[in-house]
Amino acid sequence: MRRTLRALAAAGLLAASSVVAVALGGTAAADTVICEQYGSTVIQNRYVVQNNKWGTTAQQCINVTSSGFEITTQNGSNPTNGAPTAYPSVFLGCHYTNCSPGTNLPIQVSQISSATSSINYRYVSNAIYNASYDIWLDPSPKRDGVNQMEIMIWLNRQGSIQPIGSPVGNANIDGRNWEVWRGNNGGNNVISYVAPSAISSANLNLLAFINDTRNRGAITNSWYLTSIQAGFEPWQGGAGLAVTNFSAAVNGGGNNPPPTTTPPPSGSGACAVKYTANSWNNGFTADVQITNTGSSTINGWTLAYSLPSGQQVTNSWNATVSQSGSSVTARNVGHNGTIAPGGTASFGYQGTLNGAYANPTSFTLNGTACSRS
Repeated sequence: MRRTLRALAAAGLLAASSVVAVALGGTAAADTVICEQYGSTVIQNRYVVQNNKWGTTAQQCINVTSSGFEITTQNGSNPTNGAPTAYPSVFLGCHYTNCSPGTNLPIQVSQISSATSSINYRYVSNAIYNASYDIWLDPSPKRDGVNQMEIMIWLNRQGSIQPIGSPVGNANIDGRNWEVWRGNNGGNNVISYVAPSAISSANLNLLAFINDTRNRGAITNSWYLTSIQAGFEPWQGGAGLAVTNFSAAVNGGGNNPPPTTTPPPSGSGACAVKYTANSWNNGFTADVQITNTGSSTINGWTLAYSLPSGQQVTNSWNATVSQSGSSVTARNVGHNGTIAPGGTASFGYQGTLNGAYANPTSFTLNGTACSRS
């Protein structure tokens, strides 16, 4: 995705020589050419346009206009079964500490009354790429680093490329039918909405996509929307691709309703959790095994539960485990994000103990209640 863990994989790559070097946070008056790897500039005193080249050492340049940008040079070429070369894009919000002027993002999902965007793309036929609209969310109001949830809206794709993960169904949003994919790229969870044919102009109800993602158990209303971004992921070529117009607005003061479906009660879900602990007078370890008891593959998982009073996680393995008060969230790492029907994924952690030891009593996986095994 965009300068996420994929960018970290490209750490150490030298930026191609720049036609014009543009510092982060600069302002575009007339057309501005950016060739610097992570160079960016501001347009309309409201949005940030970024080159964001992280998956290749080849040169990429963009020409920034008052309403968008065009890729003028794209010499990268990556295999279609791997990551793209870059994500040149225009965004509202915060991306790796680079925040658009006057933004009200991050904003909690429950406080959003509307989130809309208008976009116009210009496509080319001699390249392999997607036209991707990204919506980033995180449990905290994060202004730097990788967010935990990425919603991708694929408005066009050319060539033998596909979203992260695998298809999980369809959704009707904004009067269009979208194929829904779900997975994990090793750094964050991804839900992708893929248009059946190319869309070059759209007025998007972004809140509808956020609500659909929430209703799939991937986020909750307590999460934060941190940025919305429109651009391209080129794999091979891409000169001439352009965002000719972009606008976006996120309004607060909302009372976003809860999911329309209620998670099944404990014991009737499509998951089971085995929790095995070993405790001593001031500490404990726990091994946790998740079993997929459903009929569909799980692509990317988040296990949530509460630890009894006096227990505090100190370190973990095979999962990213965080704790806030008594609430614990464990998220898969790259190698164990996929659980086939009947399959398992395991992780463990160590913690400190103050008082008598007790096991947690209930678990939810991606928002669905699990049975105990």
